[in-house]
Amino acid sequence: MQVIVAGGGIGGLTAALALRRRGIDVTVFEAAPEIRAFGVGINLLPHAVGMLSKLGLFEALDATAIRAKELLFMNRHGQTILADARGIDAGYEFPQFSIHRGELQMILLAAATKALGPGGVRCGYRLASFETRGERVSARFIGPDGSPAGAHEADVLIGADGIHSATRAFFYPDEGMPLWNGIKMWRGVTEGAPFLGGRSQVWAGWRNQKFVCYPISRKLADSGRALINWICDLRQDETQMLRREDWNRPGELADFLPRFEAWKFPFLDVPAVIRGASSVFEFPMVDRDPLPRWSHGRITLLGDAAHPMYPIGSNGASQSILDAIQVAESLSTVPDPVQALQHYESLRLPMTADIVRANRKQGLDAILDLVEERAPGGFSDLGNVIPKEELAAIVSRYKAMAGHQQKPAVAPR
Repeated sequence: MQVIVAGGGIGGLTAALALRRRGIDVTVFEAAPEIRAFGVGINLLPHAVGMLSKLGLFEALDATAIRAKELLFMNRHGQTILADARGIDAGYEFPQFSIHRGELQMILLAAATKALGPGGVRCGYRLASFETRGERVSARFIGPDGSPAGAHEADVLIGADGIHSATRAFFYPDEGMPLWNGIKMWRGVTEGAPFLGGRSQVWAGWRNQKFVCYPISRKLADSGRALINWICDLRQDETQMLRREDWNRPGELADFLPRFEAWKFPFLDVPAVIRGASSVFEFPMVDRDPLPRWSHGRITLLGDAAHPMYPIGSNGASQSILDAIQVAESLSTVPDPVQALQHYESLRLPMTADIVRANRKQGLDAILDLVEERAPGGFSDLGNVIPKEELAAIVSRYKAMAGHQQKPAVAPR
């Protein structure tokens, strides 16, 4: 079997590795002229880490990332609402890794380049069109010089080409721009002193104004320092996105820092952390409505092309990885490629659609909204604001829906 993967991001490269491990011939076509270490911090949930470990990547990840210990939900006054254990500290088989997205991308790229061999990952090739001819898919690309690069044929085409997927747009041409919920995010990384033991994540505030931070560098942690990934969320007055979103768009401190000047917690000076970043990026919180189907004959979608979701609950990269493993599993165990892609979709589409809808309700961040609504000035007894049983029920529902589990349900051979 031959597979074309359009898109060399986290999902696309993981799919290529998983497919190749199962003996499937795969070529990745990436639109960017070069795959580079862009971005800021992300989290890989334990079930996604388990999948990557089966692909031989655990040591590289562990040497680079922070093993998250706990996620602390706090109000805007720095009072702890919930300390939710993470990864191995929560009893899972694998850690939850906090890692720089660019470093994860480079780990995946190195592994895919080695596994696929020369020409296995081709940069500068933008998907222009495709069609099914009998039992083959013919995909045409625009090459690095801007001219047509000819047709490439395979048994299956996987569109892992992001939130503005050309593959998705072919089947849903009238979908339009991603949907914005009115919240804008500013993101950066700052080197500083470790806080709360060096492995804690902090979610502070509520729906309309939130601050998130966590360390993402094992190397700096080993030297007694921390590379702090931080995010500031603010609800905006605009009623629609004025510009297409771009992960690399520079942000201005004046647009958000004044709203966080008073956020000085006993363990962290929030405005000082923000000022310490060498670069700041802005991004609107966007997603798309769940699709009725991803697979159309020998063509399917994966990752953000299939289910872009709000960056809540650390699900974006993790769900893309789970997609990648499942599509490889289905293509290697179901004899007919068309039925294999339908099998993949039947397992992954309902779960990711539920996560998209749950994240629109703020996922576990709904806890912050409840406390802000009930005790905006802070509290002396949390139990009078939100009972333990109510907290536990919210956490349990979301984790069950997002697929948190002690051991991976499907692992690469």
